[in-house]
Amino acid sequence: MITGFRRLLAAAAAVAALVLPAAAQADKLQDVLDAGKLRVGVLMDVAPWGFKDEKGEAVGLDIDLARLMAADMGVELELVQVTGASRIPSLLADKVDVLIAAAGATPERAQQVSFSQPYAAVDLGVYGPKSIKPFEDAAAMAGHSIAVAKGTTLDLWLTENAPDAAYNRFEDAPSAVAAYLSGQAEMFAENSAIARTVSQQNPGKEVELKFLIRQSPAHVVIQHGQPDLLNWINTFLYYNRLNGKLAKLQTTWFGAAQQLPLM
Repeated sequence: MITGFRRLLAAAAAVAALVLPAAAQADKLQDVLDAGKLRVGVLMDVAPWGFKDEKGEAVGLDIDLARLMAADMGVELELVQVTGASRIPSLLADKVDVLIAAAGATPERAQQVSFSQPYAAVDLGVYGPKSIKPFEDAAAMAGHSIAVAKGTTLDLWLTENAPDAAYNRFEDAPSAVAAYLSGQAEMFAENSAIARTVSQQNPGKEVELKFLIRQSPAHVVIQHGQPDLLNWINTFLYYNRLNGKLAKLQTTWFGAAQQLPLM
């Protein structure tokens, strides 16, 4: 019996020896360090998260956070433009190492990817002109036209909770905002950071909160099965929260430092 048990242990050790090299190859943190380059998926058309300035250079909270992350990791940064719809598919296809793209965490998304602790927090809501009174509940928006980026957390929530509203769905957030600005829709659904920027950039257009859905923290997103990388990112966020750099980025792009919830 002892001999049989020893054989079983030997067989298990042999299997482990075969598995360990594959596991080592799957260590994304070590892969990034070895390559000397971090590929970060970012949005380039959604101010103040990520957009291009008048010089055509990438700027925004997510862009600055990506630069800080690469600097703290000691590697070169490669920014990879993604859209709201292509964020997670790009990560799963290994086109990027991490996403810093205004991504909110949901139980459904967590079945596909892993989320860091939050690095910023915004409110999700429906925005419109003064002529529309704020709604006490979602059902009261029935019959009103709302522009929204299709497939987003906002789209899914509104479809379920305000099914009788009239939705103008667009491929991305800029198109939904443009529809509101041009009068194609009475209101638009977005987060408070984007709504604030829309108001600043369009002083002649009224942008007021009409219905608050909920707070929505933003997280760094990585593939499943990367505990070392996830631990490093959470340590990075914790460290820069303590030294004030994260609050400085929030103040620069959102107008104020934020108290962040914990997962």
